[in-house]
Amino acid sequence: MQCADPAAAMKGPEGEGKPEQQQQPPAAGQSGGKSGGGRGAKGWQYSDHMENIYGYLMKYTNLVTGWQYRFFVLNNDAGLLEYFVNEQSRHLKPRGTLQLAGAVISPSDEDSHTFTVNAASGEQYKLRATDAKERQHWVSRLQICTQHHTEAIGKNNPPLKSRSFSLASQGSANSPGVQRRPSQNAVSFFNVGHHRLPTGKRVPIMQPDHLVDVREMMSQAEGQQRDLIRSIECLPVSGHLTSLDQDLLMLKATSMATMNCLNDCFHILQLQHASQQKGSLPAGTTISWLEPKVSLANHFKNGAAQNFPAEINKPASVREEQSIAEPCQITREPEEINPDEELEDICDNKEEDLGAVEEQRSVILHLLSQLKLGMDLTRVVLPTFILEKRSLLEMYADFMSHPDLFIAITNGTTPEERMIRFVEYYLTSFHEGRKGAIAKKPYNPIIGETFHCSWRIPKSNIATDAGSNFSAHSPSEQVTLSKDLEGQTELDYYTVKFVAEQVSHHPPVSGFYAECVERKMCVNAHVWTKSKFLGMSIGVTMVGEGLLSLLEHGEEYTFSLPCAYTRSILTVPWAELGGKVNINCAKTGYSASINFHTKPFYGGKLHRVTGEVKQNTTNTVVCRVQGEWNSMLEFTYSNGETKYVDLTKLSVTRKRVRPLEKQGLFESRRLWQHVTESLRDGDMDKATEHKRALEERQRNEERLRAETETPWCTKYFLKEGDGWVYHNPLWKTVSAQTQQTDTN
Repeated sequence: MQCADPAAAMKGPEGEGKPEQQQQPPAAGQSGGKSGGGRGAKGWQYSDHMENIYGYLMKYTNLVTGWQYRFFVLNNDAGLLEYFVNEQSRHLKPRGTLQLAGAVISPSDEDSHTFTVNAASGEQYKLRATDAKERQHWVSRLQICTQHHTEAIGKNNPPLKSRSFSLASQGSANSPGVQRRPSQNAVSFFNVGHHRLPTGKRVPIMQPDHLVDVREMMSQAEGQQRDLIRSIECLPVSGHLTSLDQDLLMLKATSMATMNCLNDCFHILQLQHASQQKGSLPAGTTISWLEPKVSLANHFKNGAAQNFPAEINKPASVREEQSIAEPCQITREPEEINPDEELEDICDNKEEDLGAVEEQRSVILHLLSQLKLGMDLTRVVLPTFILEKRSLLEMYADFMSHPDLFIAITNGTTPEERMIRFVEYYLTSFHEGRKGAIAKKPYNPIIGETFHCSWRIPKSNIATDAGSNFSAHSPSEQVTLSKDLEGQTELDYYTVKFVAEQVSHHPPVSGFYAECVERKMCVNAHVWTKSKFLGMSIGVTMVGEGLLSLLEHGEEYTFSLPCAYTRSILTVPWAELGGKVNINCAKTGYSASINFHTKPFYGGKLHRVTGEVKQNTTNTVVCRVQGEWNSMLEFTYSNGETKYVDLTKLSVTRKRVRPLEKQGLFESRRLWQHVTESLRDGDMDKATEHKRALEERQRNEERLRAETETPWCTKYFLKEGDGWVYHNPLWKTVSAQTQQTDTN
């Protein structure tokens, strides 16, 4: 990492070309602070004071553009991280700005150069330094600035009541029956001491030979931590102070997490010591965050491992799940689903909020003790009680629960109206797809899993003019209309068909496709769900892109998806969306920018969304939207008209699915039927057993493919570049028909 004088800095790139077309930019510089001047290329040392630093970093934009060099400036006084196209444009308005108060700075586990800045607003910067040392310098400077401004907010906005030792045991204001009892101070009970340095003395810079002393001290700390854990676990399960005391469970979890972090830091110091002795890091060595020491595959309940019956005593359904034919015996040929075999879905798996998680807190605390900030949760097995009763693939289908609005997009008479209709449909899809703000997660699909369904929409329900974009039917009237469709002829309704497939396991990528042949429109998307641990919340980034094709107009609309967050995982969990998404139509020049706002630390509304539609050529805003994505939306058009949409009263068209007995072995509902039934019955142990059997079978199949070097063959989607495309999209069919007509 180089902290050089700005005057001596090399010139950075002038344009916005791709990284490989640019010259290598200079490393970060510094100014201000208390450092007192520039330092040599390898003379920088860690310090805990705030300093303004700047320099070139690579910033990930999207799958199309990829990584680009940008000039970043850390403004400590304002608590801002700003970036510019290059150093020469520094005097202009920043290309982007992040508020650092409340942000989380996380070194990535992908490599030793990458890190992320997760702002409290939900916006995220994914950045890459030139080497591990430069990354560490940026991360430490950003963390110091973040801590300073976050604490400043807390001092300016003090809480109404003093907080007790354990936040976990306080629950929430709306958690019934949560009471605090006077308990003995856990720290003093176990005689955990805190030693302070004499006033006026400073710790000297650690020399390499002091690592031996550090190792000895850490060994002593680990022994004390083990004694602490044993002392807690030896307490009785009832009485005044028990092994299940919430303060003690919190102490147990945090002490374990602290020791893991100290071991990680010591590992980094050892690598730095080795590099100082040899002049450089050994070939192939990277400085990275270590994986958890304890396997997370086992779920714990009240501090004890769950014991499941032996193989011979397992239910027949579990043995069936483990003995489904190997991949080579399952046909991977695309199957054409007949919509006439599908029946209106009568399954109503209503989800209830998790509420206060008092009974499951020991499970959560044990899980948290294994996690680190920024850790990828893709391979972490989460507790069963947080699961929804549907697969992620079915959740994507539920985004299409307003198919009348979807079909109405192509009825717009102008490009402007079609873009506005698409934005209106897009914003109304999340309420049903996410089931409101329910803080639960769907099943992680196994590789090869598929989901099929369709919708039938009376042609009389489809809006033909801009003033009637939304159906006037209530949900109960819509169900009646759906039943009446059974006796209608084919010409009286449109059919929207949907198919989704889990095309990859690591990373977890899903592809989904929907089409309405009669209206010559289809949508194709692929999504990679990246879960990260953010402290007291979990963030899920939806990496990927969707493409809506209106073949009647020759228009294509690209769009992305927002991030999802589960907050307050130790008290009363709740979910929200966050981040900025874009919708673009290259042919017409119209675009939309939509911001899903996360709730600020103090004040502010939940689930707020704002956006605007503009014509790029003239930079004219033709529509603005604001409101809450799960309740009320307000659309204001350029002609002055305003429309309000109450999502809670918006009609929902029930999807049509095949009965379980007609579904394939890898179709979502049949695949997860025993887990769903157990969750519906409230039997978490049985649900966990069935879920584990499916996951174990997937691991065995993956191991077998690796041993035999057999690649996985998808069924409905083909990989094209960085994305996945349906094997027989409507645009290909229509194009072939058009060519045949021209030939004739």
